[in-house]
Amino acid sequence: MRTFSVPVGISNRHLHLSEEHMKQLFGENSILTIKKDLSQPGQFAAEETVTLIGPKGKLEGVRVLGPTRDETQVELAVTDAIKLGLNISARDSGNTEGTPGIDIAVGDKKVSLERGVIAAMRHIHASEDDALQYGIKDKDMVKVLFEGPRGGILHNVLVRVKSTYALDLHIDTDEANALGLKNGDTGTVIIED
Repeated sequence: MRTFSVPVGISNRHLHLSEEHMKQLFGENSILTIKKDLSQPGQFAAEETVTLIGPKGKLEGVRVLGPTRDETQVELAVTDAIKLGLNISARDSGNTEGTPGIDIAVGDKKVSLERGVIAAMRHIHASEDDALQYGIKDKDMVKVLFEGPRGGILHNVLVRVKSTYALDLHIDTDEANALGLKNGDTGTVIIED
């Protein structure tokens, strides 16, 4: 068994817009305005927000993350999905086949997605150097241990390796609340040989 420490990044409900949906919601010449840089280089929380409308409710002020992507994707905690009346599953980013859709609104403008709402699978971002140093590879599944009064072990944590990634564990608000975690806390990755 091998271990190493990883910082925690908690992901609140958010969405990634395609260029087409960005224009439909915010205007033909719109561009995302950077509010705050995120832990992954080149990624940012935008000033722009939307309202998500599901079969049983809506969530207002949902943050758009940038830059734009090829396909619009909404990432929610399971408790968010319940409020909206959606049944979602944990998925790797980009794996939206067979997922529910949702309406996205900004003022009187609306886009209806046929699919694209997921609970993001908990995952570790790692650079190629990190992967070499810690003996992990892309698509590995590991465990992460957390100490403290509400500590525990998260199983089935996906490893994602790319040269531009910075080492970071991404979990959603449901997972963070269950374990009593906040941004910047650390966990211990467990690799079973």
